[in-house]
Amino acid sequence: MTQDTPSRIKVGIVGGTGYTGVELLRLLSQHPRVDLHAITSRKESGLPVADMFPNLRGHVGLCFQTPEEAALDQCDVVFFATPHGVAMEQTPALLKHDVRVIDLAADFRLQDVDTFQKWYKLPHSCPAVLRDAVYGLPELDRERIRKARVVGNPGCYPTTVLLGLAPVLQAAQPLVDVAHIIADSKSGLSGAGRKTQVGSLFCEASDNFAAYGVAGHRHHPEITECLNRIAGVPVSVTFVPHLVPMIRGMFSTLYLRILPDAMQTDFQALYEKRYAGEPFVDVMPAGSLPQTRSVRASNMLRIAVHRPGDGDTLVVLVVQDNLVKGAAGQAVQNMNLMFGFPETTGLQQVAVLP
Repeated sequence: MTQDTPSRIKVGIVGGTGYTGVELLRLLSQHPRVDLHAITSRKESGLPVADMFPNLRGHVGLCFQTPEEAALDQCDVVFFATPHGVAMEQTPALLKHDVRVIDLAADFRLQDVDTFQKWYKLPHSCPAVLRDAVYGLPELDRERIRKARVVGNPGCYPTTVLLGLAPVLQAAQPLVDVAHIIADSKSGLSGAGRKTQVGSLFCEASDNFAAYGVAGHRHHPEITECLNRIAGVPVSVTFVPHLVPMIRGMFSTLYLRILPDAMQTDFQALYEKRYAGEPFVDVMPAGSLPQTRSVRASNMLRIAVHRPGDGDTLVVLVVQDNLVKGAAGQAVQNMNLMFGFPETTGLQQVAVLP
């Protein structure tokens, strides 16, 4: 901490009735440097938060308010746990009051405005703010996040894919064929959000396993843009997401072709060195098989590196809780960096078993 580090900060949340919103409340209510100032919802205005989310009873005494009532301009930081398009409309006004912004939707993730508009079917209303926004993956861009006024929190799938691929793409010499990478990813149902839709009904999703977005998924351009930046060359990834019948959890299996000149590389050592000292990335011992339940309700992401038969295929297994490291926990991690707090503050919960 420095002389400029505040002892406490005032936090607001816009759109706190979804799964990422309640997860933010769970984490921030236990954060020793945070005062929860306001949480907004036009539809639920006046309703005590604990009436909607009884797990927060005794921890969060706020009622939902309309944005006009919430006085968000008095906050130090505002989180947007809203549909795409909301944060970019409200962020310019907050910046005029020196309020920092962390958006858990996609408004500030993609730097290419045309790509954003193609995939999200919305015009971007503040491209000047977007140019200064920082993509909030701490393990890749920690120093820029510290100085950021606006952070675009990464998508859940991209977090697993980017951290799973970064060590090989950042190596001093080419190690894998960047033109043929496969990301086979699975998510629990909470990744679809807290809304009424047929595909999320118990009778539809239970006892079922299904791919979706095979022809194109919104997270694919986000993954590609970031990988191109990491590698410094064009990277091609085949990304196929799947829905699995569980509430929390995300598992990405990454397949890479090792280049002939890199066959002697110790990939286990490469990953261990790259993530040594990272508080929320655990490179597991050689031969490990991570499980989603090993990270449930925690901000930890676990990686296991395999090379079947010592051949030319590298298989990287990555697990995380899609609501924590994949969303709200990563947002709090970014907040800690932005305000000079120790990065792990409020995020050291042990995963829940069974």
